[in-house]
This record gives sequence, C-alpha cells and structure tokens, in this order.
Amino acid sequence: MHFEEKSAVHRTLQRITLRLGELKIPYAVAGAMALFYHGFRRFTEDVDILITRDGLDRLHHHLEGLGYLPAFPGSKTLRDAASGVRIEFLVSGEFPGDGKPKPVAFPDPQQAGIEKDGVRWLNLHSLVELKLASGMTHPGRLKDLADVQELIRALDLPADFSSQLQPFVQEQYAKLWRAVKGSPSGLSG
Repeated sequence: MHFEEKSAVHRTLQRITLRLGELKIPYAVAGAMALFYHGFRRFTEDVDILITRDGLDRLHHHLEGLGYLPAFPGSKTLRDAASGVRIEFLVSGEFPGDGKPKPVAFPDPQQAGIEKDGVRWLNLHSLVELKLASGMTHPGRLKDLADVQELIRALDLPADFSSQLQPFVQEQYAKLWRAVKGSPSGLSG
C-alpha cells in the first residue's frame, strides 16, 4: 500500500499538508517522503516536515489536541491521532545530524520548497545536502548517506550536481557518486 500511495503514512501526509495550507504555515515535506517524491521510493513509517520556529509554534497552538498529539509536553513531534503516524518537524536554522553548528542548516521552507499538486516538497539539492550533512556528522544516520547513493542511482544524478551543494558536503557527494558509478577510486573511501 505504501508504494501505491495508499498507506497510513501517505494519508497522514495528505492531512497534515492540508492543515498547514489552511493555517498558511510555510512548510516543505522532507525526509523519506521527499525522496519518494523525487523518484527514490523507499518505505518509511513517519513524515518529516521542514518548518520555521514560528510555524511550529502556530501549528502546535492550532492542532494539538485536535487530531494531533505531542509525543511529550514541549515536543516538536506530533502523532496523527487517526493513523498513529509520527510527524517529525525539522526547524529552519537548526542543524541536521548531530545537531551541532555546521555550514549546513535546515533552510527556510519558502526558499527551499517546490510545489506540485498542492503540496510543497523540499527541492532536490536541499534534500541531498541535508542528507549528506546528517550522515556525515551522526554515526546513527548512515542511512542518510545510503539515501543519497540511491538518489544518485535512481535519478542518474551527474557528478557535477555537487556544484549545487554547500562545499561542506561536496566531497562526500563525490565519493558516493564514484561508488555508485563503479569507479575504483570511489570504493576506497
């Protein structure tokens, strides 16, 4: 059902993006659902949404207890009461991976989002940049590096795609690209 876009995760995504639109809160769908949109379809059990701090505060004010429940008091995360699916909010200005300051931060969703069929999605270069920064700085987030490898493979991304990325992640992209394309130099790390 997930790959047919009929799963609880997809229904949760539709509901939360509709509510965000009604509340006029800027957002961009990130994470695995953004991968799905860009052409790499993999399973996920949650929805990740890029949002501003003000948007997060407004969202909690308007939705908490009205079909959405916080994971715990003060949590950024909400759970869709109808589906049980977790919705994680990534806040503009905060840092991916280990959460420590680095040259890559979560961008403003209005600047990094693209709209299709009434839903705002994180653009491809921002998605790749964030996935790389996350995987490079948090040992528990190596799946983010694998996601970039699969995007390179699925979309046949070129080596020079790295020129669109922040210099902090460019060499990691190049290593993954070489590994995907079968270059022996890419396999040595």
